[in-house]
Amino acid sequence: MTLPRAALVSLDATPWYHLVNRCVRRAFLCGTDSVSGQSYEHRRGWIADRLRQLAGVFAIDVAAYAVMSNHYHLVVRVDAARAAKWSDDEVLRRWTMLFTGPLLVQRYRAGTDLLPAEMVAVKELAATYRERLVDVSWFMRVLNEAVARQANAEDGVKGRFWEGRFKSQALLDEAAIFSAMAYVDLNPIHACMAESPESSDFTSLSERLAELHGDHQAAEGAAPEPVSASLDAPTSGRQAAAWCETLPLQPLMPFDATAQLPNAIPFGFEDYLELVETTGRCQRPDKRGLIEGRVPKLLDRLGIDPEAFIAASTTLLTRFGSAVGTPESLTACCAARQARHLRGMRAARELYERRAA
Repeated sequence: MTLPRAALVSLDATPWYHLVNRCVRRAFLCGTDSVSGQSYEHRRGWIADRLRQLAGVFAIDVAAYAVMSNHYHLVVRVDAARAAKWSDDEVLRRWTMLFTGPLLVQRYRAGTDLLPAEMVAVKELAATYRERLVDVSWFMRVLNEAVARQANAEDGVKGRFWEGRFKSQALLDEAAIFSAMAYVDLNPIHACMAESPESSDFTSLSERLAELHGDHQAAEGAAPEPVSASLDAPTSGRQAAAWCETLPLQPLMPFDATAQLPNAIPFGFEDYLELVETTGRCQRPDKRGLIEGRVPKLLDRLGIDPEAFIAASTTLLTRFGSAVGTPESLTACCAARQARHLRGMRAARELYERRAA
């Protein structure tokens, strides 16, 4: 039975999610069409810049991403506590960076004196917008709609650009977060789009490595590509959304194994690099037998079987269903959703339960 989105994306279960969206009929989002010879490579930057702009508006942090030829992957964390601390003025400021908002909100932000009843209405709108700023569906909708309109305008066509609503997997524990991030960052390598993490353009890992060398556009202070697509807010009738062309690019979530930094990925970056590199090499058939058979430190710490991890690094989306985690985490998720079972329990046992020596 298909579960409603509210059950699949529940912050009571986890703030971490793996998200995927594909183009309709598997059409080209980016890359070069082998039939027509037309290059859509520039569209990959639309996704990379747009999602990081939105991360600076929403209370949703981006931990990993990969933009492929006809789809993209994200690993995000929703920070509801951060949004709860925002004042109503801050919420309205953020929302009106994306949408013009009702006339009442425009008057309030312009400093116009409002009647008591109007102030009550403004507070109600701020409460609504606060909920949307921690809503993964709204985040994906604003991201996808802007890209779809811009791509359709470029192609001179109308109609659907995305095949449907995004797919989501709840990441229930640290092992699941780590597996999903590695799966996303290695996607271009597994698809033969790149030979190494640093050469796999438009992935979070290549961006992090570029920033270490100081040659990424964000490090250089380059302005992002202007957003030309306009949006219509469904709750504001005919009002058009006003994208701010100067929205800054929000940095990716930092790594912090010590858990001292707020809103950080709970691993060490060096450990993560070591594992991704090792796993990526093991996935290459011509080199699999030549890789040194040592277990990366992070796999050991999380109790993940290394051989099972390598096998699952290309099949995370298919072997698991709407949630990824250890057997215990999946069992708890089943109980919370009042479901009989979740797809992926067998994979969880193979991946996250260490084998006896």
